[in-house]
Amino acid sequence: MNDFFLIKYGPEILRHTLEHLFMVSIAIATATLIGIPLGILITRQTHLRQPVLGFANILQTIPSLALFGLLIPIPVIGGIGVVPAIVALTLYSFLPIIRNTYTGITGVDPAIREAGKGMGMTDRQLLLQVEIPLAMGVILAGVRVATVIAIGIATIAAAIGAGGLGVFIFRGIAVVNNQLILAGAVPAAIIALIADLGIGWLEKKLKIKK
Repeated sequence: MNDFFLIKYGPEILRHTLEHLFMVSIAIATATLIGIPLGILITRQTHLRQPVLGFANILQTIPSLALFGLLIPIPVIGGIGVVPAIVALTLYSFLPIIRNTYTGITGVDPAIREAGKGMGMTDRQLLLQVEIPLAMGVILAGVRVATVIAIGIATIAAAIGAGGLGVFIFRGIAVVNNQLILAGAVPAAIIALIADLGIGWLEKKLKIKK
């Protein structure tokens, strides 16, 4: 290659990387703010466990390009651009966050719960002071998985005009140019790796040994 693709497309890569990060950050923040409370809810209201996890599982099985397409005709959250892309990424991020929150909290040693109750702790105090801190490592693992998945799926967002690093990939496929494909794929892989390592580090720092 006469021109290394990261140098050749440098300014454009930076712009699309920022678009990519914006979409993923908003989607993961939204999925976390909704998913963790839902995961907590189904530990208390067990009859909701199957419907909530079932819905999240169904969302995960829909092909990413199909989900982007299905959102196009929906008012407000649909159409073309960044908004439907963020909605789709948020929906895809629910399953690992909800499931890990549920698994983490229900996995707390029952003896620890009984000890807390014996000390006169209310259910709210038990949740906030015992269960969530003990489950934090598992919960963050769910956020970690969701983030890496979202970074990869966000490349599809270019198909509906949302920008991001997928722009290079679609352009590269259209003109059969490997440099363009790599200009999108390599930065996306690097971002996913950094996110995985970063959240993994945070997970270890915040994890409380049982």
